[in-house]
Amino acid sequence: MQLQSIITLASKPVELMFRAMERSLRATGCDLPVRVIPFSDDRFDLPEGSEWWEIPEFISWIDTAGRRPVMRKYQALLGSNYQFVDTDVIFLRNPQDVLSPHSGFVTSCTHWHNPDQTVTSESRAILQNRSTIWQSRVFNTGQFASEEQLYTLNDLKKVAADKRYRRTILEDSFHEQPGINLLVNLSRTPITNRTLTPMQMESTWAGDYLDEDYNRYWVDEEKKPYLIHWAGRKMQEDQAIAQLFFQYLSKEEREDFINQNSIPEERNTITLRLKRAIRLFLRELRKKS
Repeated sequence: MQLQSIITLASKPVELMFRAMERSLRATGCDLPVRVIPFSDDRFDLPEGSEWWEIPEFISWIDTAGRRPVMRKYQALLGSNYQFVDTDVIFLRNPQDVLSPHSGFVTSCTHWHNPDQTVTSESRAILQNRSTIWQSRVFNTGQFASEEQLYTLNDLKKVAADKRYRRTILEDSFHEQPGINLLVNLSRTPITNRTLTPMQMESTWAGDYLDEDYNRYWVDEEKKPYLIHWAGRKMQEDQAIAQLFFQYLSKEEREDFINQNSIPEERNTITLRLKRAIRLFLRELRKKS
């Protein structure tokens, strides 16, 4: 895979995370253009080498059909030779070097052992019908790469309108993750997960590195993750792994970030539990409908 761009999704509220992500990318020696899909009209000034990437026809369709701004991430599937990352990612190695031996679609997460958030009841049945090891083909949609353009806009619209897939792709009550997983699997593109055999790269999820000595997992350079993702995790200043993020912020930016994200841990935990309970409740209702 010869990467041609880095793609992300952003708006003003995640500007500081975007800046840290972009600076970490440049620190690896990667000078590829960063194409930023707008999450909303609340934008900010991008650094040199980055640009807003908006396909008006796609945005108009997804905002009407999907009604969830995060589903604008589907636009990445219209591109080719890209690495997509959410803004809560820090690069440790140049993705151009890491991905150059690969072809097809490449993921680097461990959702294969925790697949529930990557599927709906409808898409789970579809994937199970295709393979007994369907879990090896699901992934976190905060980071993935693709050599091929998987869909044209017309093809994407056609698949999303199919009654077998519409609920997962356009009507999911929570996020875009099941939709992207289904779309990629429906495309039948080869999927490589770098955390599985034969590479067995160490986890890219920050939640797997909660003690001070996280570097002990990275003795083998080939198995060291090339990025770290804070999916569902709060970047806490007192956690060692979080310094990989904070090192790319100035003192003033760091203070701003901490002030903007200073939700008490107890309140944050309660909120997460409430969201999970609501998610499970609505999914049970959907199973019965």
